[in-house]
Amino acid sequence: MRQIVLDTETTGLSAEAGDRIIEIGCVELVARKLTGNNKHFYLNPERDSHEDALKVHGISNEFLRDKPKFAQVADELVEYLAGAEIIIHNAAFDVSFLDKELELAGKSRIGAIVQQVTDTLAMAKEQWPGKRNSLDALCDRLGVDNSGRTLHGALLDAELLADVYINMTRGQDALLIDAGASDAIAGIATRVDLRQFTLPVLLANEQEAAAHEEVLQQLDKASGGKAIWKIVTQPVA
Repeated sequence: MRQIVLDTETTGLSAEAGDRIIEIGCVELVARKLTGNNKHFYLNPERDSHEDALKVHGISNEFLRDKPKFAQVADELVEYLAGAEIIIHNAAFDVSFLDKELELAGKSRIGAIVQQVTDTLAMAKEQWPGKRNSLDALCDRLGVDNSGRTLHGALLDAELLADVYINMTRGQDALLIDAGASDAIAGIATRVDLRQFTLPVLLANEQEAAAHEEVLQQLDKASGGKAIWKIVTQPVA
């Protein structure tokens, strides 16, 4: 399945109160690998950003004046997202803005366009309850370099979140990660015939055998002489 890691920047905190999207950043993953097929839009929100929002994203109202309006890029965005799994940090926030923008553009809500929405904030809270789970905190916890993130930016944040997501879910598809992109995309697991290999038998040396026997004796003593291997290996009368 195609996965799109998505982030937005907005004029404020409430789509219902009239705030709008000013930037959308999308990063594509196929078989858990970055493809480079990304999307990035700056948008004219037809209103000014709140002062608090400006402090977060640093995108001036003047810079956005000549940028396209959401309706002008809506078809391109919908086509790009169609059928994919969308990965968002604090998904409820971004989805509320996307749904409002799509509604104003006469389009279906995001849930009808994509296959599913995955919230990495909810995932992080489940994995690390009671800890800080902001994007910066997750970057620090998972060893993702976010040194270039002085202000929020949709594309940069989407790129960071892609690394965070891959690290958070490491092991889920471990057997497919290095199997080759074409096989992974098709969900094909390659079978290896081990009969073609001659596997050497490595016997324990005297020191290793003695250490093993000592561990067995300690376990037997700890179990009160009821070690299961002794019972199983006792000769039948």
